[in-house]
Amino acid sequence: MSTRGINFLDKWMAEQLPEIATDDPIVISDLADKAMKAADKAGIATTEISEEVPSVFEVIAEAMDHREGGRP
Repeated sequence: MSTRGINFLDKWMAEQLPEIATDDPIVISDLADKAMKAADKAGIATTEISEEVPSVFEVIAEAMDHREGGRP
């Protein structure tokens, strides 16, 4: 993953992930789709994110699992 891809995904997750953790795969899938669309809009090729992270879904799911406050 390029530095630019890592920075984008980290910043996007910090700004866009809900404060309440969830393990709902539909919610996580929607967030992954939104992240990739936002990357494209920002001029970041999806390959810059997916080169070493085979699943944005898994990255977001892990981030959600570690949110402060845990799951409701």
